[in-house]
Amino acid sequence: MGLSTTHLIIFLVIIVVIFGTKKLRNIGSDIGGAVKGFKDGMKDGSEKPADAAAPAQQVAANAPTAAKETIDVEAKSKH
Repeated sequence: MGLSTTHLIIFLVIIVVIFGTKKLRNIGSDIGGAVKGFKDGMKDGSEKPADAAAPAQQVAANAPTAAKETIDVEAKSKH
């Protein structure tokens, strides 16, 4: 009891009549841009863990000197 070709054509015609071709084209380009952005984000995500490890090591190396430079400050509240 699947959809036949005739049912799909009628369904597409109804969608085009309701939304119009310009709106459908805009929706298609928006979806395409979102998919492209997602793919680019996944590429960037796979490269970042190697770069993210380096700053963590730098912070760990500078941690003992940072403890000596800590300044204790008392904050005043405004009324």
